[in-house]
Amino acid sequence: MQAKPGWWQRAALYQIYARSWRDSNGDGIGDLLGIVEGLDYLSWLGVDGIWLSPTMPSPNTDWGYDVSDYLGVHPDLGTLADMDRLIEEAARRDIAVLLDLVPNHTSSSHPWFLDAIRAKQADHRGYYVWAPPKPGGAPPNNWTDATGAPAWTLGPGGDEYYLHNFLPTQPDLNWWDPRVHTEFEKVLRFWLDRGVGGFRIDVAHGLYKDAALRDDPPAMPGDHPAALRDGHRTVYSSHRPEVHTVYQRWRQITDNYEPARVLLGETWEFDPRRLAEYYGRERPELHLCFNFAFVFSEMRARSLAAAVEATLAALPLGSTPTWTASNHDLGRLATRWCHGDQRAARTALVLLASLPGVLVLYYGDELGLGDVEIPPDLQLDEMTRGRPGGSRDRCRTPMPWQPGENYGFCAPGTRPWLPMGEQASTNVHSERADHGSVLHLCRQLLALRRCGRLAAAGPVERVLLDDQVWAFRAGETITLANFSPTTTTRELALGGPLRTLASTRPGQTGEKVGPVFKLGPWEALVLTP
Repeated sequence: MQAKPGWWQRAALYQIYARSWRDSNGDGIGDLLGIVEGLDYLSWLGVDGIWLSPTMPSPNTDWGYDVSDYLGVHPDLGTLADMDRLIEEAARRDIAVLLDLVPNHTSSSHPWFLDAIRAKQADHRGYYVWAPPKPGGAPPNNWTDATGAPAWTLGPGGDEYYLHNFLPTQPDLNWWDPRVHTEFEKVLRFWLDRGVGGFRIDVAHGLYKDAALRDDPPAMPGDHPAALRDGHRTVYSSHRPEVHTVYQRWRQITDNYEPARVLLGETWEFDPRRLAEYYGRERPELHLCFNFAFVFSEMRARSLAAAVEATLAALPLGSTPTWTASNHDLGRLATRWCHGDQRAARTALVLLASLPGVLVLYYGDELGLGDVEIPPDLQLDEMTRGRPGGSRDRCRTPMPWQPGENYGFCAPGTRPWLPMGEQASTNVHSERADHGSVLHLCRQLLALRRCGRLAAAGPVERVLLDDQVWAFRAGETITLANFSPTTTTRELALGGPLRTLASTRPGQTGEKVGPVFKLGPWEALVLTP
């Protein structure tokens, strides 16, 4: 049977970094039962689903993205019974639970890899990508991993390299081996049968590698810097066309579950036309795809408008776009887009909520929470420790729930797994008591989405665009935003009287406005007839 139009098509999803959301047992680490304790808050906020960053057993060399068991729960986070309870309790509140699935690579501690390195004739040898050295012992090609080092490490015996697009403790799987497909179809069904609402698929663009292991070519003019590795286009080390057959099959599997389940891909594509391919041209593939051309846009009117318009023009008819500006790798929107300006954070939330499709918030976005600087001696993320751009730990710090020691994340006297920084007023308790807070604005926006007033399916029609202001029509609403720190005035002929449906300035809702609009610094309005 085909999946019916799903709950996810205009959903607000909320990403939880499980170790950092809420500690229920006093060890300083967030856990599944802590998430259960926070479900009423998420229901009050108005989210439709939660995406949990990795919850599966792992040695944590990449904090869960190095999986050692796809059918379990990391002991730091709880048990399978705790996961079942979370899924059940979330469902009672009409909240779906999406798990993070990592099919590109495993941990080097996974039983498959431990068997693969035992001998060339080992049963699981073919589950991974192996290649002999070049003459003289050099790696097989010029591919580099996420740290900039060669993407190849010599295995035991020293006569073959194995591939890792990330750390050497994360060997890449060989999707040319049909047995890998079978293994992951079992994984999907295991969790779908337990009631998960779907999966966020890590490195969704990267599963297949060029069968001939050709060198990646050098960058070309116009390539997005974030799409490159060590100055090369990753056209052979990832982004292979065969990956689409995987998602066509996974879509068949998920479409046989009721209620509808969702596949959300981490599709690291910067060309909207190539992004569109992951939705499926001839056969359905992923339901949703992260849009990194939008994520990496600057928070300027023309930059964001161009990304939105190019995306919507490229997607197949009936596809659902996905909008986000924060995650566990790239940082929080209040810092990376807004540079700590809470007025700009409000405008970013209005923009994200107004666009048609799915909105993905990273925990703390609803508070205007920013990144936290972590002293070098307290940084834990091996992938990014000490790098010029800063450690990813900055955006993975524990959630601030209330004023006081440890901000309610864990008990007083307990050391949180990462420092929390200063959150004196940016916390759930303080903002919930302040009806003019970022939190209440976010809640209002999610309520408008749920009742159909915002994020209507269909085109985004440009009303006004210049260097400072962007106004667009989506459905019956018009979103008007000043993307600058200075006051400006615009006159818009909008065909009749309008009133304010939502505003970054507290207390404006319901006011009749126009046709002349005086917009304060970083002010945004949502207008309705």
